[in-house]
Amino acid sequence: MVTYSQSSKLSPNRQAFPIVKKFLDRSELLRVKVHNYNKVTVIDCGVQVQGGWEAGVLFAEVCLGGLARVNLHWSGLNGLRWPTVEVYTDHPVRACLASQYAGWPIQNGKSLAMGSGPGRAIIHKGSVYETSSCYEDYSERAILCLECEGLPSDEVVQHLLKELGCDPKNLYILVAPTASQVGSVQIAARALETGLSKLMELGYDLERVDSGWGTCPLPPVAGNQLSALGRSNDGILYGSTVLYNLRDEDEVLDALVRQIPFCSSKEYGRPFLDIYKDHGNFYDIDPLIFSPAEVWLCNLNSGRSFHAGALRPDLLRDLFDLT
Repeated sequence: MVTYSQSSKLSPNRQAFPIVKKFLDRSELLRVKVHNYNKVTVIDCGVQVQGGWEAGVLFAEVCLGGLARVNLHWSGLNGLRWPTVEVYTDHPVRACLASQYAGWPIQNGKSLAMGSGPGRAIIHKGSVYETSSCYEDYSERAILCLECEGLPSDEVVQHLLKELGCDPKNLYILVAPTASQVGSVQIAARALETGLSKLMELGYDLERVDSGWGTCPLPPVAGNQLSALGRSNDGILYGSTVLYNLRDEDEVLDALVRQIPFCSSKEYGRPFLDIYKDHGNFYDIDPLIFSPAEVWLCNLNSGRSFHAGALRPDLLRDLFDLT
């Protein structure tokens, strides 16, 4: 297991800061707005400003702690040609689960913000820290990403300062609503993390995962937050493909791969909004539901690869309201 002293150069907060600097230096070009909350830097990426695809790519890379690359390109989804978000990383657990995973619910007025990003590695919030401490970060600078339809209140900012234990001038908060161009990109960029989360829920040893690559269709920006939540999750459930390089026994991976994609769930075929409405709260949904559509497991020990799941562009046409 990698110790902190061996991995300090992989600090997600340190790796992500040069990307945050791009927001600060190119705010007008990226169509974002930088605010100062008593020395705390809050970057609006779509609440009161337009934002855009380039800002979405950078937002996603910040969420991933600067430990993964994010690209946009056109892709063919079994006959449906559509924009796609691509993520690849040689540090999948550190980037996706120790940083990107939205494991910190934060109350912001009447709404609930989903907290993710490198700051999670400082406060050690999320189930990955219940099984391993090797992904902790002790950076003095803290960066947090909020998926929320409003900018954080002063009360929320003070709460985050207390939780993260950092000087106000060293706290950077990026905000993007679900129903925005930035929100569409950064959520689609979570397909690779979704597969790792499923592996974790299944009790798989994540230390065996060497690298990962994922793609997901970019959901069209919806007219409201609830519809955007549905579209973004439907894109992952029915349109994403993930590939992991691992080291394990072929028999283990052959049995494992069939448990990962969404088609293994009894909820398969339903729109995400229907599932969400059954529970009323994002964090009350069974975590096993969150799954990619298609999975490849490539065994670096044997050279064999294992596949399960399928893309459903027929469903996505309706769920994305494509005419």
